[in-house]
Amino acid sequence: MNPTTLSGSAPPPEPPHGPLHLRRSGTSVLIDFSAGEPAVLHFGADLGPELPDLALLVDPVAPSSLDIPVTLGLIPQASSGWRGRPGLRGHRDGQAFSARLRVVSVTATDGTMPSGTGRGETAHCSAVITQSDPVAGISVSTELRINEGGLLQLRHSLSNEGPHNYRLEELAAVLPVGRAATEILDLTGRWCREAHPQRLPMRQGTWVRSGRHGRTGHDSPLLLAAGTPGFGNRHGQVWAVHLGWSGNHESFVETIGDGRSIIGASELLGSAEVTLDAGGRYETPWLFAAYSDAGLDGISEAFYSWFRARPHHPGRRSGKPRPVVLNVWEAVYFDHRLETLLELAESAAGLGVERFVLDDGWFRGRRNDRAGLGDWYVDEELWPAGLTPLIDAVTAHGMEFGLWVEPEMVNEDSDLARAHPDWISGPGPSSPRTGAPVRLPQRWRHQQVLDLANPAAWHYIFDRLDSLLSEYRISYLKWDQNRDLAEMGHEGSPSAHAQTLAVYRLLDELRKAHPGVEIESCSSGGGRVDLGILERTDRIWASDCNDALERQTIQRWTEVVVPPELVGSHIGPTTSHTTARTHELSFRAITAMFGHFGLEWDVRQLADGERGELAAAIAAYKDHRALLHSGRMVRADEPDPALMLHGVVSHDGSEALFALVSVATSFSEVPGRVALPGLLPERNYRVRLAYPVAGTGHPFTQVIPPAWLASGLEATGRFLAEAGLPMPVLNPEHGVLLHVRAASADKGAGRYSTAEAVAGAVINAGKGL
Repeated sequence: MNPTTLSGSAPPPEPPHGPLHLRRSGTSVLIDFSAGEPAVLHFGADLGPELPDLALLVDPVAPSSLDIPVTLGLIPQASSGWRGRPGLRGHRDGQAFSARLRVVSVTATDGTMPSGTGRGETAHCSAVITQSDPVAGISVSTELRINEGGLLQLRHSLSNEGPHNYRLEELAAVLPVGRAATEILDLTGRWCREAHPQRLPMRQGTWVRSGRHGRTGHDSPLLLAAGTPGFGNRHGQVWAVHLGWSGNHESFVETIGDGRSIIGASELLGSAEVTLDAGGRYETPWLFAAYSDAGLDGISEAFYSWFRARPHHPGRRSGKPRPVVLNVWEAVYFDHRLETLLELAESAAGLGVERFVLDDGWFRGRRNDRAGLGDWYVDEELWPAGLTPLIDAVTAHGMEFGLWVEPEMVNEDSDLARAHPDWISGPGPSSPRTGAPVRLPQRWRHQQVLDLANPAAWHYIFDRLDSLLSEYRISYLKWDQNRDLAEMGHEGSPSAHAQTLAVYRLLDELRKAHPGVEIESCSSGGGRVDLGILERTDRIWASDCNDALERQTIQRWTEVVVPPELVGSHIGPTTSHTTARTHELSFRAITAMFGHFGLEWDVRQLADGERGELAAAIAAYKDHRALLHSGRMVRADEPDPALMLHGVVSHDGSEALFALVSVATSFSEVPGRVALPGLLPERNYRVRLAYPVAGTGHPFTQVIPPAWLASGLEATGRFLAEAGLPMPVLNPEHGVLLHVRAASADKGAGRYSTAEAVAGAVINAGKGL
């Protein structure tokens, strides 16, 4: 290459655009173009409509450093002096390894923001910025948008404009973090213990979370956050990101030597996994980012607003509430007998169940988890008349029918694998004799991955599922995915990227063909929880663990990002199948209430008292689900680690539902006065015990309960938030549900929920204990 043609030798072009200020719902992104590239000066709190002269805000130049101020661009580049993690890594057989991207166009879209004057003010809420490096032969377009609620979306699209292949190694989406941030919080976990938080101090260097599962992973960070010292649920500044991608990924926070910090994420690509031909294009997943000056609850509000504004969000078009589900897995496992299932359906309908889901074991050769995956035909021996008799019975009881599938996997002991061994994903080349991979990955739950990047395999799966949905009245698919995609390969090359896109396309095409069918994303529980899969599904299964104590943490932290109406949450058997813990029904019901409520239990075997309590719990969920699935999530920063308080408050402040849960024994004899945050300060409220129901024993250990429990109490929102109420002394692994309603509405309506109707009996049963 002739040195005189190096892009670094050319003077910077005139900026094609003045400063770009995106503003909406309390969030600002400020981008300056004076250096020729999009320098991100600010992401965080709203800066207001008036900006100073940005030419006067140029950073100083320190001794023994570059001779010009270093730009933090939308794509951080070494060519601009950035010495941290680069935003783009790629090359052409070792050449063009360091791009010098410069802006060639900026297109911004205006929106209207509410203002204190009532007139509203115009502000940019989305933009597309295109940068190019003609020497390297690449261009990158970046799309940014701030949604209602303040959630920022950002993604890049890279085009190969040169005549030869361009090998992409990474293209990251990054944003600056405010200097006030000193702590990092993310999530980790394992099977049956997903979504547990971990914290560490921010230091100079890089904190990286890599996911190489080929799926999101049980240890997924889900949310990577940086914030001010000790930030919590209701206090502190927080900057947080989530990558909407269901394949391999990395999330990171980095502080470099000049003191600046960034937060970001990218798809984690395998060796030579993305090689762009001339004219080829690669698009990153969406990075979702939020800022809050009110702790993690403010982050949740931004994500919830985005979810609930989607036109395809469950219930938004149909107006139908989230139905009570019975999944038969923990009732029958693989033992599918029509008589038993008909009894389950009748019993469930009598309790108020609205959706009946037949789980694993219905298809050919499936008597255990070692065989049959891939053979998606109704087993003729088990079901000589097909699924119709069961479906007819279920729908006659007024319930929807759902079916379990695991389309992305295959057992080696299956007709499909025997007929098409070449459809099994593997790391090496195929055998010239059989077409099958020479070496398969290690088995996981006795299964391998079906190579959906193979068009023939993809069409087989689509055709089988399309046929099932066309033949039978199926309203719901429980779509499982039960293994990591280790050594994921297509024709000898890594293919986690292609497999993820193939799964997305499969879901998209099935939804297009069957728009009335809801789909649940399950992946051994919470192994695939991300906004990429949730753009194509209607709920996630947060964990295979139905233990209510474990679920308190799993659901609390999953729901920092995902609203409760999308988080499957079921009452399991009295003794948990995954932990062997035993819990009373009231604790299991209160835990399941704050999600998409259901049962995973043999409800034929209930004693009369237990059946009555379960029916009351289902009725209570139905009474409150409109609030639970539309309101603002509130999580208290409860000082006693033995107690957890969370709730949902309606957006108009007229109603709330709180759960106080004891997760361990406390150092204190009594809980003291527990605050109920999030209500309107000047409004009067009536607080009542709404659950547990009478006749089931009691969760209390006190001799005398707090006096207000007997008939409720009236107080202002300010009093409830600042002074709080004395709470009952709870046994460990028990809880109470509190219903709060604006006093004016309470007095005139004369209407109380089913759970409130039995609350007085609960108190009377507990008096004098």
